[in-house]
Amino acid sequence: MRVLAAFIVLMSQSLLCAAAFAQAEAPDQTATITCDFSDGNEITVQYNNSANSERDQPRNGKVWLPGGSPMTLFTQVPLVLNHVELPVGAYSMYVIPNKKDWTLVVSKNVSSPKTYDEKQDLVRAPMEMGGVNSPPKRLQASFAHIAPKQCSIRLYYETNGAFVEFNEK
Repeated sequence: MRVLAAFIVLMSQSLLCAAAFAQAEAPDQTATITCDFSDGNEITVQYNNSANSERDQPRNGKVWLPGGSPMTLFTQVPLVLNHVELPVGAYSMYVIPNKKDWTLVVSKNVSSPKTYDEKQDLVRAPMEMGGVNSPPKRLQASFAHIAPKQCSIRLYYETNGAFVEFNEK
């Protein structure tokens, strides 16, 4: 009986070590981008940049969750997006891609963001579109600080580039 108990303990420790090693080897799927305003305040976006599964592929006119989850916007300062003020805080962001245009959706739903609820939308902003020479296979996002109180978020996926400006209030 002692041998069996020792064997069970040894096996469970081995499994725990293997699980910890597998987690340590898994690549970080969360990317973070930041834009600093001239007064030192910043906005930050976190998003999942893992490869999209079939169910995570963007579909025209449907809310897209890249990597299976929305982007998260954190702001230290009130922002204006598409003439709507966003107070300091955290928000979920979604993208609605179409063939000729994309829309950025900012939602106040951060408690269960994987369940999109249109009633939680604070603002929808049309995005400017452009082409991409080196198409990424998964979502890539960046910020461009284009004026002292203006940051443009840039989203790239396959042959599409989409852009929209956040303005510091």
